Amino acid sequence: MPPRAAPSGSGRGAPRGGRGAPRGGTPRGGATPRGGGPAGRGASGQVTTAGLPDTSSHITTVGVKRTAFGTSGRAIQVSTNHFEVQIPEGQIYHYDVISPSEKTLPARLNMEIIDKLQKNIAPQVFTPRAVYDGRKNMFAARQLPFGPSGEFDVTLADPPSPGQAGAEPVKAPKIYKVKLTHVATINPEVLSRFLQGKQSHDNTVLTAITALNVVIRMEPSLKYPFNVRSFFTNREQKDIGNGIVLWRGYFQSIRPAIGRMLINVDISTGAMYKPGPLLNVAMEFLGLDHPSRYNNDMRTRVKLQRFLSGVRIVVEIPGQRATNRPARVLKRIAGEAANRQFFVNREGQNMSVADYFKRTHNYQLRFPQLPCVEVGSGALIPFEVCRIPEGQIMRKQVPPEKTKDVLDFATKKPFDRLNSIKAGLGVLAYGQSEYVRQFGLVVQPNAAPLSLQARVLEPPVLQYGKGSRQMTIKPRDGAWNMIDKKFFRPASIVRWCVAVFERKNRFTPEVAREMVDGLLQAFSSVGMSVTEKDPVIMWANPNDSVGGFLRQVGGECFKKNGSKSGPDLMVVVLPEASADLYMRVKHFGDITQGVATQCLRSNKCNRAKMQYFANVCLKINVKLGGINTIPDARSVPVLTDPHNPTIVMGADVIHPAPGADGRPSFTALVGNVDSDTAKYVADCRVQTSRQEMIDGLKDMAIGIIRMNQGYRTNMEKKSGGPRRIIFYRDGVSEGQFQHVLDYEACLATGIQDAKITVIVVGKRHHVRFFPQNSNDADRSGNCPAGTVVDKDIVHPTEFDFYLQSHTYLTRSLFSFGVYTLLGTSRPAHYNVLYDENNFTPDSLQALSFALCHVYARSTRSVSIPAPVYYADIVCARAKNHYDPDGGMDLEGSGVTLDDKQKSDTLAAFRAGFRPLNATMRKVMYFS
Repeated sequence: MPPRAAPSGSGRGAPRGGRGAPRGGTPRGGATPRGGGPAGRGASGQVTTAGLPDTSSHITTVGVKRTAFGTSGRAIQVSTNHFEVQIPEGQIYHYDVISPSEKTLPARLNMEIIDKLQKNIAPQVFTPRAVYDGRKNMFAARQLPFGPSGEFDVTLADPPSPGQAGAEPVKAPKIYKVKLTHVATINPEVLSRFLQGKQSHDNTVLTAITALNVVIRMEPSLKYPFNVRSFFTNREQKDIGNGIVLWRGYFQSIRPAIGRMLINVDISTGAMYKPGPLLNVAMEFLGLDHPSRYNNDMRTRVKLQRFLSGVRIVVEIPGQRATNRPARVLKRIAGEAANRQFFVNREGQNMSVADYFKRTHNYQLRFPQLPCVEVGSGALIPFEVCRIPEGQIMRKQVPPEKTKDVLDFATKKPFDRLNSIKAGLGVLAYGQSEYVRQFGLVVQPNAAPLSLQARVLEPPVLQYGKGSRQMTIKPRDGAWNMIDKKFFRPASIVRWCVAVFERKNRFTPEVAREMVDGLLQAFSSVGMSVTEKDPVIMWANPNDSVGGFLRQVGGECFKKNGSKSGPDLMVVVLPEASADLYMRVKHFGDITQGVATQCLRSNKCNRAKMQYFANVCLKINVKLGGINTIPDARSVPVLTDPHNPTIVMGADVIHPAPGADGRPSFTALVGNVDSDTAKYVADCRVQTSRQEMIDGLKDMAIGIIRMNQGYRTNMEKKSGGPRRIIFYRDGVSEGQFQHVLDYEACLATGIQDAKITVIVVGKRHHVRFFPQNSNDADRSGNCPAGTVVDKDIVHPTEFDFYLQSHTYLTRSLFSFGVYTLLGTSRPAHYNVLYDENNFTPDSLQALSFALCHVYARSTRSVSIPAPVYYADIVCARAKNHYDPDGGMDLEGSGVTLDDKQKSDTLAAFRAGFRPLNATMRKVMYFS
């Protein structure tokens, strides 16, 4: 199928096969335009509405052009972490920055080079100083006086450094060649027209917005550690152990809105390497109290290398004068100890690193049994003479055991967060930045957060099963409970068994029986029938393999039940800190054997309350093919219209952690098979590392559509295929929207009558809302679930909105029914890229909110529609598709691989990826 690119001037995508109107054209059947809001006529004759973009065909958009605003719900007044900014009036000159002979340098080093160029090498050229993004773009408030292009040589201070065994002879300071080429002149009038909806969202507009963002970030990027749009200061910090320190930071981004330009300011958190002796940091990370306990085996070395690779170090030999040589980048950890690591020195002598330091620097290593670190130049340096300078961002995943510490530091209640953001304006000090002033940007120093009107949508009515005291319920504050309610379609358990991976003296037979009784009581309370009341319970021995033991437990269940069949369900009790055990259990159940597995932590299920077991039943029921609850048909007619059978899909891509070279990305597509959009199936695949567009999406979609048709025909006894496909895509940045349209909007191929809507759901943003009236807040102080904003701060021309569909609570307590209301909720950002169904803003916002209530694992609305949430979970579980004993290391060693090594590693991961067991494809195994 050809790409679904928008025809010139339409803004709504090309119709497929001649069906439907182009984007922005007349809806099918002569229906009222989307939203049906009040309209008038502008001077040129086209229909205009206050705040809506020009409807003329020459105004093009990437996504769907906005034609109306939503009106449903009750109005509330909220503040948002946006501040109005006055855009410059003068022209901006854009220069391309290249270093012809250089490989790609770190942004931090690039900033140092350009700073030295402007302040010391050619200050007469750069007056006033230009701004630079650390990569390819420089912007100046006046045309630089060297014509179309200029070339400069820049030298950074580079004196000799002691302590480098095996290094090259001292060389002259490195010369960096910088070439600047004038590529464009930006007229801010273009930006003004765009904000008024009278200019297309083209490259000129994008470059102008980029220029303004570079202007506001220039000053802090030179002063503080930075990470794209955030910078961090040590004014507020917390040592969380493991060699990691958290710093408070500030996020800032200039964004276009309807009729004005805004700056989005938020607080952020940076994980930094703990400054100080490298040896101390390494011992702390490994949990060792003394270097003598270090075990230089491969596993320890790789673990430490993953953590430290990329950190910059300086050499400081105890008792000797420190130098001001720039820090060096730690590349890897050598395999041998310093007294066994040999090299040939400049005189041709073979000597160890320890001997080199004794002879050359008169320093006797205290810990010669420790390995050396290798820096970028190839020099080998002992741990004990290295120091980590302050302020280095750790661009790695925080260890799982430290996640709670990060959340505790990062979490602030709404009122406190808003006050921190206001205080952040003083730290950002826009009025004191020479760069901001000379470009003519103005942010008032006492500016107040923007005030705007939001709407709170009515939650959907949820329907439960027969036998419930209350068949329907309307959630309140994004929550409800299962008291006196039966599942809409409860599953049955004929045979089941319990496998315990905890010591018998810690998880005793009495405790195990109490757990079984608790589960049986919970099964009964939610309507699930259980034939076997006394399941097999077995305890694993320390030397048992996980798969072998689970097979043994299943075999005993098989024998106990007359050798009729294996278990329908295996309940597996795991100790704390059992990630490896969990992965092995899921590989056995989901990939190898095709049996539902429910893992429980021993410390949680030991004498647990009924609320805990009721929450466990939410997961078990859908894993066995049941349905917990459905949205009432009258509440969300868009989803349940019998004349327009609908498939709702969610898609996501997850990428390897930083430093995991050659490791693949994983993709997931999830879609409903039932008519009530509550029962989902999933497909998970492996693809090229860090590729955002989903390979094989068409085949994945066709597979789910066929399963939907089969379920409707065989289980619901309904005929006909889907007429509508609503596709929610997660994890796509704004710069990739066109790629989604070009490569992923092919889901309805082969389904002649299906019309498609494509919506990107964004979570990685910094927009927050704060209720101005305490009566409008929920118990946590946040805006209530269902708060929607589609004016004031949204895109000037495209159909997007923010929906806060949940109440803030801590994830760690979320699964067990204990709800701790903390922090500030983050709304999801919805961008409508393609819409053949001609949804009104109200209908699309209502259906998105409704889908946040069908997440099977909880009795609370969640932050994004359930199918997108499921796709995220399926991606995260992709590692379970690999044989746990197959030696596939998804984390990587932290060492940079060459292209061939990356290709070979990726090929091995493709070959080792095992498909889901056919039995599990039909159920929500991922719940």
